[in-house]
Amino acid sequence: MTRAPENLLAVRRLLLAHLNVDPDTVRSQDLEPAEVGIVGDASHRGGYHCGSDRVVPNDYSVVESPRDSAGLTLDAAALDVGLFEVRSGGRTHNLYSFSTWCVGQCVANAPDTRDIREIIYSPDGRVVRRWDRLRRRSSGDDSHLWHTHFSFFRDSIKANRDQTPLFRRYLTTIGLLEDDMTPEEHAWLATIHRNLTVLDGRNPIGQIYTRMAMGEDHTGATVPNHPTLRSIGAQLTALQTALSTLSTKDFTDEPAIIAGVLAELTPEKIAAAIPPTMAKQVADELARRLVA
Repeated sequence: MTRAPENLLAVRRLLLAHLNVDPDTVRSQDLEPAEVGIVGDASHRGGYHCGSDRVVPNDYSVVESPRDSAGLTLDAAALDVGLFEVRSGGRTHNLYSFSTWCVGQCVANAPDTRDIREIIYSPDGRVVRRWDRLRRRSSGDDSHLWHTHFSFFRDSIKANRDQTPLFRRYLTTIGLLEDDMTPEEHAWLATIHRNLTVLDGRNPIGQIYTRMAMGEDHTGATVPNHPTLRSIGAQLTALQTALSTLSTKDFTDEPAIIAGVLAELTPEKIAAAIPPTMAKQVADELARRLVA
């Protein structure tokens, strides 16, 4: 029978842990357990809420993508999220702002959205919209005015790929969840930031920079006499100046070139170079000059 996969159960637990503010009381503003569904009810046939035992012939959740046909198992591949309203960071967040944020991440093709095939949602509780990664479908029924439907490509469910990062990012963005970095990781990141923004020799990265760029070491260590970016830059400037000066000079000695060519030409070579059609004209011209 169709079952709820562990990776979608993990998403369900995450959302309920932070959006069901009072788990001991049913409140309209809370996201209640009954409002977060994965497997369709017993009469549900076809679609991503169904596994292989409940899909129908030519089921769109199987045939429209090879990711779905290859990933079909008994696992459902959908998640429904119902109405909620929560205050955080001085703002009110609800199903509609949550859904719009998720769709925006999908449109931007954020890495943690690429297993989502579609989202059927309402941005305001008045109209229903559908974002479809495959651009095959664009509508949804009015039940999506009060719940948002997420379909996941079945191969990601079969692979048990973690689907919590997108939802964890949302909870972090609205201030309900702190980021996952440990204090040590925060300190490490701060050190990296400081080292990359202070390149004056007071830290290891800055020391490398000053040695390479200026040939200086602010720690007092002896710097090898290697070319630096500063010295290489000066050499390139000098080379450019020299080339510019040379480009204005004319190195062609035309008289010397003519003398060199004539020195190699014997009467025999000159005669051999004259085309037969011009030989008589040349002979007549030479005779005329000799007479003159």
